[in-house]
Amino acid sequence: MLINKFDKKSEKPVYVVGLMSGTSVDGIDACIIKALPDFSHELVIGDVVEFPVNIREKIFGLFEANASISELCKMNFLLGEYFALAAGHIIKKAGLKSQDISLIGSHGQTIMHLPDEPDVNNFSQSSTLQIGEPCVIAERTGITTIADFRVRDIAAAGNGAPLVCFADEIMFKKENMRRAVQNIGGISNVTVLSPDVETFAFDCGPGNVLIDYFTNKLFGKIYDKNGEIALSGKVDTIWLNKLLQEPYFSVKPPKTTGRELFSKAYAQKIFESAPENPCDVVATITALTAKSIQKSYEDFIFPKTIIDELILGGGGAFNPAIIKFLNQYFDNKLKILTHGDYGISSNYKEAIAFALLAYATYFNIENNVPSCTGATGRRVLGKIIPGSMAK
Repeated sequence: MLINKFDKKSEKPVYVVGLMSGTSVDGIDACIIKALPDFSHELVIGDVVEFPVNIREKIFGLFEANASISELCKMNFLLGEYFALAAGHIIKKAGLKSQDISLIGSHGQTIMHLPDEPDVNNFSQSSTLQIGEPCVIAERTGITTIADFRVRDIAAAGNGAPLVCFADEIMFKKENMRRAVQNIGGISNVTVLSPDVETFAFDCGPGNVLIDYFTNKLFGKIYDKNGEIALSGKVDTIWLNKLLQEPYFSVKPPKTTGRELFSKAYAQKIFESAPENPCDVVATITALTAKSIQKSYEDFIFPKTIIDELILGGGGAFNPAIIKFLNQYFDNKLKILTHGDYGISSNYKEAIAFALLAYATYFNIENNVPSCTGATGRRVLGKIIPGSMAK
């Protein structure tokens, strides 16, 4: 029997766990928030639970076209175990017990995202796949788990992304303020909050995904810590301008992208025309992340609204080279802040977002933003897996 811990009319806050693993596969971002029915919330605690090396390698193996169905099937359940471990870890770190937690919201690990596929027999093939089996999470923790948020939006003819704009409106929307909430994870995406226009969002292009690839390939490091490699090199403007010819950058929003485009094969192809100096390669690829963001603002945001503040989040917010290039390409005319300036953790913002999405789902509250995803209307996203506390 499922214990319903919620009283929709109650002002008593409830604890919700948020779990997220992004395109960079750095690990599982885990958080606990206290949430109220008006969606006001407080971050109780956050942490990153790193994947073991062999599991991270297996996940990257699934990104390759030759991954087998059996590998995918097994990893779905195996990652469910790791997401459950992450939930248990963050609950214990907070000094709480499973019985104290009302919900877990798990994004899972995106393996494939294909929101714009051609029809077959007049049926849509547009699809997305996030693994990390929520039934395993619910079974191991005993806590009601909500997952698979993206599929309903795609079923409603949306892109299934970006979904964090639901949380961005809660956290950052303010009357008379024109803000661009810029996340730089594996992929960079922006949410535009302005009284001039309806909220809209889209993926700008590669965030850290290509930077991480070349940092690993050329220097044997997982990522460019503090942008040190990029800052030691020089931008090859000829190569950069060639990279900016990527057709995705000119596609009008709503739009989304991922490793399906900016893949290992993509990186290997563009490397053929890269400069010889390894530091210059990383510098130029880092500049590409910043320049593609600036270009997307010029093409798709500034024609609709001015921006008073650009608010950075995600791993890229900790990369001084990206921030340097953003200031350079915006001619130092745009005020660049971080989530931290508003007391919001850049490390756990997306985990917080999926905790809030789960909270809405449980109460049957529509939690997509069609102006951001392109869906035909508002929908309740996510699948609810009841917990088993009452044993």
